[in-house]
Amino acid sequence: MRPDTPAENVDHAAEAARLERTAGLYPEDAESLLLRAAAHLELSGDRPAATALYDRLLGSAADLDNPHLVRALKASNLWEYGHEAEARAIIDGIRAAAPRDPAPWVIVAEALESHDELEAAHDTFTEGARLLLTDTDEPPYATHPLLFGRHRVRRMLGAAHDDWDTLADTLNTAPVPLDELHDPNRVWSLGSDNPAELAAEISRLRAELGTYREALSRPFPVAVLHWPEPELAELLRDYPALAPEYPSYEAHLATVETSLRELAASGTQNLGIVTGTVPSYEAFAASESTTPTDPTLLPQYATTLAARGRAIPWPPQRTAACWCGSGRGYGECHGVNA
Repeated sequence: MRPDTPAENVDHAAEAARLERTAGLYPEDAESLLLRAAAHLELSGDRPAATALYDRLLGSAADLDNPHLVRALKASNLWEYGHEAEARAIIDGIRAAAPRDPAPWVIVAEALESHDELEAAHDTFTEGARLLLTDTDEPPYATHPLLFGRHRVRRMLGAAHDDWDTLADTLNTAPVPLDELHDPNRVWSLGSDNPAELAAEISRLRAELGTYREALSRPFPVAVLHWPEPELAELLRDYPALAPEYPSYEAHLATVETSLRELAASGTQNLGIVTGTVPSYEAFAASESTTPTDPTLLPQYATTLAARGRAIPWPPQRTAACWCGSGRGYGECHGVNA
């Protein structure tokens, strides 16, 4: 399915079946492919089948990249077709586990919000923000929905602005301020006979649509390719023509961090790192009908890995393990001068 295919023209059941077949062909990408399949099943209305896919992932022998995300999606789906008690139990477990990825926090908080559990949604957004943003000066792109969701719920609760609400306002790129977008009285303007109120609401809806389109146009991070030391040694041994791209392992690591910082300084958001392996790279070269010695293939390989859900967000929290695999915290390793 092309990403610009209109929603009304999508056969969600058929797309889910296609993704399941693809997951069988590429087991290393089964997690991201089956999550997309489950989303299509939810959109088709077959929520029990979506739950079956989530259970299939959680019960698989392979380690999941993000089991908390799978559980959060399962909980949200369960609540939508009457399994509230089980959904609440899963949500409580996710909050207790305190995942370091913002996505599970956002999903369970929005599930609570959509069922009018505003206080619990506020607490969940706040817990996630406190965990992920306490030690960072610049919130990573992936954490923005945490702050926006928290701002929205606080507006509905009538809470006064705090520092995180102010930060959310500064991160908002829409032409309409968050206070206006999240105004709980907006629903009344939809039934208004006042042309000025209707025009203002149309402007707000356009701003929200623009924000959604921007997010959809960036379904995966702008990713930089990282080779672990053994993989890089094998790559250069098998394909010495790539040696000018990688003078040394230390230079490669420095280039990865420098490239990401330059992208961030230029205003690029949603950055990530993908980790390459020689067999995967060779398979990609074969699929492109070219040779692995072609250096122009490397950024294409990185983009493909990111599109398949293999990217990890950058920068990590300062106390989180560094992306390079040294075992040290990011703030003591490649993030020391950040």
